Amino acid sequence: MPLPHPVPDLSSLDLLQSVAVLGSIRRAAQAHHISQPAASMKLRSLESCLGLRLLERSSTGARLTTAGDAVVEWSEPVLEGMKALHIGTSALRSKDEGHLAVAASMTVAEYLIPGWIARIAEMRPGLSISLKMGNSLQVAEMVEGNDAVVGFVEGKREPSSLHYRKISTDSLVVVVAPSHSWAHRRAPLSAAEISHTAFVLREPGSGTREVLESALEERGLQLLVGMELGSTTAIKAAVVEGVGPAALSHLAVRSEMNDGRLVAVPVADLDLGRTILAVWSRSRSLSHDADDFLSRVKAMTANSTRRRSEVEE
Repeated sequence: MPLPHPVPDLSSLDLLQSVAVLGSIRRAAQAHHISQPAASMKLRSLESCLGLRLLERSSTGARLTTAGDAVVEWSEPVLEGMKALHIGTSALRSKDEGHLAVAASMTVAEYLIPGWIARIAEMRPGLSISLKMGNSLQVAEMVEGNDAVVGFVEGKREPSSLHYRKISTDSLVVVVAPSHSWAHRRAPLSAAEISHTAFVLREPGSGTREVLESALEERGLQLLVGMELGSTTAIKAAVVEGVGPAALSHLAVRSEMNDGRLVAVPVADLDLGRTILAVWSRSRSLSHDADDFLSRVKAMTANSTRRRSEVEE
């Protein structure tokens, strides 16, 4: 259906949002890199278009009227929609421009993505890749919001809202400082012992945390939170200092276990395995670059798994 006329100018609505946040037309003009007179003119034009007085102007600044407050609130989803349109069309253009926007959970981004990108750069020198990082929940949101064409997450459950492709498997390891009482025990930990012990954990939404929580829930147990930290690096540092145990990806703790800063504690009756998945939006098919990227990543992980198996044998 045709839009009603007149249609408010989106940049003027965006400017009004900035006035609401910053408290003056001058500061809003600076944020938008235009002059104050130009900002004043755009806002008066917006008032004229809507037939409403949006601002109370004074020598000390500008304050939104009641109508101005309402317009700011109503325009928020409009501006967010325009941002989504811009991101989406940029992602579509990337098919032709040889650019791929990728999002990855912290574990994948820190311990897997750098190697993947380095090797793919040798095979596809014309493909540029940008990387965004977050926990698994945030990565899913980036993909759904068109901030990334493809994402990588880890966990025990496949996301129902996204297309996905299995890339690899991983497992969590319970680790403690060498001074911790668990470091010297011979018997494996039970699920009950873990549930009664305060762990150092990532924030809710982390794929690593979700695996431990799900494994305990399957046995009717709950996870006891001792400390929440925003990165694997911070958790490892806390565990080394004796704050408490943690369950982290084997990928993330190999170095610390090899040099003795962390000790792995065997677990008897919990499944701490997880799957690393590539995910993308259900609303669009994979671009040629994204599909090629995932195929190469899958091949690399398969070769890596095969080499590890040969070494273990």
